[in-house]
Amino acid sequence: PGVKVDIIHPATEKHIAKYSKDEVRMFRETGDVYRTVTLPYVEREELGGRISWVHNILEKKKEVDRILFEDPDPKDGFMLMPDMKWDQKSLSELYCLAIVNRRDLATIRSLTAEHLPLLRNVLDKGCKLLESKYGVLRHEVRAYFHYQPTFYHLHVHFTHVDMEGPGMFCGKAHLVQDVIDNIELRPDYYQVVPMTMVMKTSLGLWKELVNAGCVN
Repeated sequence: PGVKVDIIHPATEKHIAKYSKDEVRMFRETGDVYRTVTLPYVEREELGGRISWVHNILEKKKEVDRILFEDPDPKDGFMLMPDMKWDQKSLSELYCLAIVNRRDLATIRSLTAEHLPLLRNVLDKGCKLLESKYGVLRHEVRAYFHYQPTFYHLHVHFTHVDMEGPGMFCGKAHLVQDVIDNIELRPDYYQVVPMTMVMKTSLGLWKELVNAGCVN
């Protein structure tokens, strides 16, 4: 069998932490902790230049040849691309990313009832594209967010249900349909609900939480 090698350049601290063996911990983030610790850290350390590569993709300065689908609507649109981890051959390992056009949404914690049309649009058009292009039916697709994500510009992971891999487990993945349902129940659901997550202890956010006295 062949050997697959992924090269990431430039590799940020987040990339190195993501692919390094490290200690992990469970952490329960309340709405107050999110507002007072997590959000200020994200705004200070994870935006701006850290996600300029995402903006380059959305502005079609990079990776134009990898675009599978684009909805240019500035409010509810998105761009769908194959993830670097997928060889675009094995459908059972299908893995695509939908990156939203809006730049004011970092994570699912940013989402309210205002964003339901965006979420429904991404889920519906993303699944339709995967069916028309690859023959993968909607009930064969797992569409989810990560929290915490690797990068802080809202994006959706689309994978085949047969695929097993990191980032699909409890404490990390949140199904898009579940997010929609939760916001329909309560518009500010993700601003107030406590969220339990798995975190690597090498991440800057973990250290910020420790320094703020949030970790027992």
